[in-house]
Amino acid sequence: MKKHLLPVSFLAACLYLGIAPATVAQEVKPTTAAELKAAVEQHQKLKDNTIFSGYAASNLGPIKTSGRIIDIEVSSDTKTFYIAAASGGVFKTTDNGQSFKPIFDHHSALGIGDMAIAPSDNNIIWVGTGENNSSRSTYAGSGVYKSTDAGETWTLMGLPFSQHIGQIIIHPTNPDIVWVGAMGSLYSQNSERGLYKTTDGGKTWKRTLYVDDNTGVIQITINPENPNQLLAATWERFRQANNFIGSGDGSAIWRSEDGGETWAKSVDGFPLGDFVGRIGIEYSQSEPNVVYVLHDSQKEKTTERPANRGNQEGLSFDKFKTMSAADVQALDNKELEQFLRRNGFATKYTAEVVKKEVRIGKITPVQIANYNGSGNTDANAAIINSTVTGAEVYRSEDSGKSWKKVSESDLSRLYNTYGYYFGELRVSTQDPNEIFVLGVPLMVSRDGGKTFATSDSVGGVHSDHQSMWINPKDSKHILLGTDGGLYQSYGGGERWTHINNMQIGQFYSIMVDHAEPYNVYGGLQDNGVWSNAHNVGYQNGDWKRLAGGDGMAVAVDTRTNDIVYTGSQFGSYARVNTTTGERKSITPRHDIGNQPNRWNWRTPIILSRFNQDIVYMSSQYLYRSMDRGETWETISGDLTKNLPQGNVPFSTTTWIAESHQEFGNLYVGTDDGNLWMTRDNGRTWTAVNKGLPQGRWISSIETSPHYAGTVFVTLTGYRNDDFKAHVFKSTDYGKTWTSVAGNLPAEATNIIRQDLKNENMLYVGTDHGLYISMDGGKNYDIFQGSVPNVAVYDMIIQPKENHLVVGTHGRSIYIIDLNPMHAVKDMNTAAVVMANDQRFNPRWAAFGINSNAWMMAYLPSSGTATATILNDKGNTVRTITIDAKKGFNTIGWDFKDDSGEYIRPGKFSLKITAGNQSDTKAFEIR
Repeated sequence: MKKHLLPVSFLAACLYLGIAPATVAQEVKPTTAAELKAAVEQHQKLKDNTIFSGYAASNLGPIKTSGRIIDIEVSSDTKTFYIAAASGGVFKTTDNGQSFKPIFDHHSALGIGDMAIAPSDNNIIWVGTGENNSSRSTYAGSGVYKSTDAGETWTLMGLPFSQHIGQIIIHPTNPDIVWVGAMGSLYSQNSERGLYKTTDGGKTWKRTLYVDDNTGVIQITINPENPNQLLAATWERFRQANNFIGSGDGSAIWRSEDGGETWAKSVDGFPLGDFVGRIGIEYSQSEPNVVYVLHDSQKEKTTERPANRGNQEGLSFDKFKTMSAADVQALDNKELEQFLRRNGFATKYTAEVVKKEVRIGKITPVQIANYNGSGNTDANAAIINSTVTGAEVYRSEDSGKSWKKVSESDLSRLYNTYGYYFGELRVSTQDPNEIFVLGVPLMVSRDGGKTFATSDSVGGVHSDHQSMWINPKDSKHILLGTDGGLYQSYGGGERWTHINNMQIGQFYSIMVDHAEPYNVYGGLQDNGVWSNAHNVGYQNGDWKRLAGGDGMAVAVDTRTNDIVYTGSQFGSYARVNTTTGERKSITPRHDIGNQPNRWNWRTPIILSRFNQDIVYMSSQYLYRSMDRGETWETISGDLTKNLPQGNVPFSTTTWIAESHQEFGNLYVGTDDGNLWMTRDNGRTWTAVNKGLPQGRWISSIETSPHYAGTVFVTLTGYRNDDFKAHVFKSTDYGKTWTSVAGNLPAEATNIIRQDLKNENMLYVGTDHGLYISMDGGKNYDIFQGSVPNVAVYDMIIQPKENHLVVGTHGRSIYIIDLNPMHAVKDMNTAAVVMANDQRFNPRWAAFGINSNAWMMAYLPSSGTATATILNDKGNTVRTITIDAKKGFNTIGWDFKDDSGEYIRPGKFSLKITAGNQSDTKAFEIR
């Protein structure tokens, strides 16, 4: 089998640009298998010993908008089924979707690639960690897990360095035989990929299909009448921060006749070559000789490129190439103005301004001609406007021995440019000629794959379809997973019902305002930007949508709390008045003479804390507006390394931070490892990344609310499969840096915040959870209990309520009350840290309302403790024995005394006693 170090097209691009491929791909070394194993063990150790396991956090949702569901597995009792959220774990329902509960929290990874239920024993379930869609936020997993009690408990069964699982198939009659397709690492090469087989329930594994270190197995399908006959699809893909190669010679269909022990390529009628991309494959259940393949062909289309709109009749870009300065002065102002507006020049460039700047030599006619560069500067348009063939359907009528392309419909819009994100098809369980192909739309064919029509138009179905289950006994009954959650149809896909009762939103960003009650804002993957009051609960329907697309950064003018700056991917931002509904695009355009803007997927935008009319937004340049985005000025040069571009925008800025104490003191980080500081509003810039790990993505910058010149930074090597924790602090404006990663496990770090009241308290979000340090970064405890080990992308502290608002990429938004933490003055002393005034009426019990007073105590060691409720005379009302853990312990009191009678409203106190230590706090029941 052919083996090459990097995809051929990537090698060619590197050589053409004069860059050593090893420098491009391996400048940052990926985490090794031993390091990943140690990180998992360290995470588990921190979880077992955390002081925060009993600390409450509330989930704000929303459930009105959901997240990506990548697999659905249904038991023989169709009311019981399981869904896998791409980065949110596994959920189970036993009531046909009316309610779900998470069943896979607190294991080594919440990113899921695939699940499987044993047909012969529905208590046996397998879960493969590490999503296989190869997107920007596809988190690596750490192996495959097995449950023998329908998801109550789980055991790690191996393949810990497979990172991304393509598919799991369980033998129809022998549950000890399992086949696993492993995709391997996404941003680097590794050998733990291919097809693995176990015959002893996962105790031992044998790899029976392997192509090379860039190619994994994305799908497996088994003949429903002959379990010795299997088909597998391999996929060669290689992702980097600046480029994604989604095809290669390693992509192919393989066939086995001996239960997956040996494999041979199935090449008759199916394409071969470096353009072969992701492959979806499935047997027909009703006629197993019929097999379908959905192929993402990366073959370039030979289509005539449309003319540049700036080179139409009249004034054109080309004409400026040969103009002199005098020629520009002679242009008709009206014609020049029309040309400037038609071609998207920055609004500050009027005909008069352009003529003046040409006249004084500030700009040249050639720079005007080259304003839009190559003309392909719109990253959003590039996503939609595909130049490759895209989706095509093949059919076999001899169980996968030979293939024939059957699709006649134009399927180019099924995938647009990102077929790597989809790749699933399903064959009706009762009609071999009915197939569904999953992509941006859901499409169905009822003539064996020749023609297709959309099947997601009724029921408000979210686009981007990821998974589907068709009832084996009733093909009209279908479950569908999309980027917007779960849907159900009982009409064969003609109409759908949204089952939106899971908090699995994938947030990129979080912001709060200063209203009463304060509002929370957040941008979600493929679900826009939403806001709601913080105290309404996840089931409230008052969430308001502020923007569409992939929701990104949010900035709020807290003087009025109704002016919001936000938008979607690649810098498509607007200023929104949430009171009037007025909306205005504010995205700045680059200066003549500068390269076109390169916007990051999650473009940063902030308001100055000194004057919220001042807006900062950055591409490779930092822009400043003094008038709320009406006009912009460029206050930096290119802050990036300006590295070669692939098909993913790169060398962009990722974060802007402003000092709390000094106006004009700004920091800007980039995705190629630069970190810059200015103390004079951008007139001069100083590189401050000396002493930091090089080549990593600056994932967050936090200026200290306590001291000028103190700044924190996190870096992530995620896009090199480097999962080390990079967290640093400077006390001299970035001249020198000290690691404050402490005992954090090797997990990619996304965000750091410093507490507003206690300078020693730090909050760090990683790809696997939230960590809190109480000693300035020497030691961290994981906040895992009420919050699972989910990726934390963004956090912010609401100062008045003293709440930490946490945006997760997989389990929506959590709110943590920080007041109990601040109540701990000595980590070696027991303390009642929360006993709030509450309302209670004994008559509520008559209506079946179960109420509890929730209180919290901090205990310096584990063991038995006593919580005593005392009345205003100091007499004991209720005694509660606690099996306490070291740290924060939540105490529930049902408003009853020791005799079982409900208490009457009045003044009370909670006394906590542990050993020879005790503490008391008063509260009132009204």
